[in-house]
Amino acid sequence: MEAVGSRRKFSQSSAGDAISTLPLYRSAPELEVRLEDFELYAIDRLRVLKGISDGLSRGKKLNEMEILFKELWKIHMRHSEASEVVNKDIISHFVLRLVYCREEELRKWFLSMETALFRYRFQNESTDAQKALLAEFDLPYRAVTSTEYESVKDKLHQVARSTGYSSSSADTTYYKVPFEQVPDLVANRRVFILKGYAYVAMNQVVSLVMTQYRSYLSKALVLTNRKWTSMIREQEKDRLTPIVEALSTSYLGPDYSQPKEYGEISLKDIDHVAKNSFPLCMRHLFEKLREDHHLKHGGRMQLGLFLKGVGLKLDDALAFWKAEFSRKVGAERFDKEYAYGIRHNYGKEGKRTDYTPYSCQRIISSTPGVGDHHGCPYRHFSEENLRAALSKMGVGNRLVEDVMDKVRNRHYQLACTLTFEAVHGASCDAGINHPNQYYNDSKKILEQRVLRGAVLASGHDSC
Repeated sequence: MEAVGSRRKFSQSSAGDAISTLPLYRSAPELEVRLEDFELYAIDRLRVLKGISDGLSRGKKLNEMEILFKELWKIHMRHSEASEVVNKDIISHFVLRLVYCREEELRKWFLSMETALFRYRFQNESTDAQKALLAEFDLPYRAVTSTEYESVKDKLHQVARSTGYSSSSADTTYYKVPFEQVPDLVANRRVFILKGYAYVAMNQVVSLVMTQYRSYLSKALVLTNRKWTSMIREQEKDRLTPIVEALSTSYLGPDYSQPKEYGEISLKDIDHVAKNSFPLCMRHLFEKLREDHHLKHGGRMQLGLFLKGVGLKLDDALAFWKAEFSRKVGAERFDKEYAYGIRHNYGKEGKRTDYTPYSCQRIISSTPGVGDHHGCPYRHFSEENLRAALSKMGVGNRLVEDVMDKVRNRHYQLACTLTFEAVHGASCDAGINHPNQYYNDSKKILEQRVLRGAVLASGHDSC
């Protein structure tokens, strides 16, 4: 990529003139992009990918996922001009390719989500557009001739009936491909196999295309990482690099820098609130602070900004931290070494920035060292410690297993969501994306229960 003023210029056009509106992202387009759009387009696409990720990890069914995809795409990727939709689509893909090429874990996530996105988009194309895309892949597979079709049509009809497909009519196009090219269809017994070849109907060809697309994108991510490491990162270290490196951990939800819904919390209530409404990450830090009377810098930042976001005022924050730290380091040392950091978080020192509480994504991506207690317990705790912590929060054995299953599959935020639902006995369809969101949602549920209890009590009294 080459800088042009305050814009980014992509190197080569890939839009093409195909019937389909779905690009294959073979190479970056020749488009000048303002830095603001460079970032905004990427964030909009990221909202789509994260929405798909949340839907899949929550076990939504195929038809539910198709509805979700259409909603996500319409909300975040549409534009009043069709040409701008195409530009935004292509630009955002290549920006996120830069963002997610840099680490193995990032590459895996991006590859899975982009492949899933490609599947939903391919399935929404017309048959002609799908055939055009298939031709663009230039795959060495031929359509089954009418003669060959006649010889196996009974078997094809039988498979179609057993799988619920309606593609067994004589005018359906079938492709004959090595069975290992469509492992998902073979695993689910959705194709007829003869002599090592699978007969893939036109409405199943998405599986074939997906295999090719995933393979291409996987290789492209590795190549992009090499270019980024060897050249682009250093060339663009002042402008592009900070944007790219921040996007992979960017939080896309509400700002919790100031308490909005539940005002202030007082020092006399903080232990009760911590036990009932803090997410596990903050509850663990809070308990360690009470136990050790000290937290390292990462823990102080993570817990301190969270407390600021839930309504702990500066004077109370200073009193809270001083009461704990003084028991270990003394009041004088606290005033010298630690009070400044607390005032700094509240925008009263240094650049006077109003710092924002950490999101789940940022907490998950942190790397706590020996003696640290910050980070995400679902990612960083041992299985034994996590089970014990969940049990202490009141999560039943059966639900603990559900949480552990999500942890094993690296769905840490969903694991936290299941914990929330188990502790509060209420669903959280939006999922947990921020510790302060967990707190707000918890307070809302608990206050509604208190209100209902008061109404019921009032009704009994009137009797």
